[in-house]
Amino acid sequence: MSAYVLVAEDDEKQAELIRRYLVHDGHAVTAVHEGPAALEEAIQRPPDLLVLDWMLPGLDGLEICRRIRATGDMPILMLTARSTEDDLLLGLDIGADDYMTKPFRPRELVARVRTLLRRSRHPEHTEHVLLKAGPLTVVPDRHEVSLHGRPVNCTPGEFRLLSTLAAAPERVFTRAQLLHCVTDHGRAVTERTIDMHIANLRKKIEPSPHRPEFLLTVHGVGYKLSRGRRGV
Repeated sequence: MSAYVLVAEDDEKQAELIRRYLVHDGHAVTAVHEGPAALEEAIQRPPDLLVLDWMLPGLDGLEICRRIRATGDMPILMLTARSTEDDLLLGLDIGADDYMTKPFRPRELVARVRTLLRRSRHPEHTEHVLLKAGPLTVVPDRHEVSLHGRPVNCTPGEFRLLSTLAAAPERVFTRAQLLHCVTDHGRAVTERTIDMHIANLRKKIEPSPHRPEFLLTVHGVGYKLSRGRRGV
């Protein structure tokens, strides 16, 4: 599965190591070492996937991620020396698809790139699947969410979680089950990630986030997606 990958990493030796491993895996790779250059390259020549270092000079990875997410949904693999849970949740909340802490094994990075590329590529000439729960509609292969016909902007993690819930309205999912759908590397995150995604989704789709009608907590178990009070 060849692709064009942009590597934004300020450590030139690290960037070259990543580039070599990805090229060996069959990808075309461009490496840049500063934030403004990374953003310009991502806009002028959008890659199939972006490997993005958190701490870039000139413009940090979080701001680059924010700007890219405002206009598109290219897969983003965030690299960082930060390892706290709050840092992880911040990166996921902003829209990173996956997260690796330094130091890391290059072969694992290549494996994660493969996984993200598989997620982002959809079979051609297939009928779009609509998942509905009351006034909420999710179209998985188009990465679209709408409520009462109005579009709802979701981060990749929020979208995967909502798609899982929407595929089985009224079914109760444990946090562990939902965690599996958010990332293929569950050991890197905790169940608090799910709580954050749910809280953010409630702000986007609930008339009153503190009195949810759709994303309901089932105490002692997990969450479910309801069709709403009127069940329409």
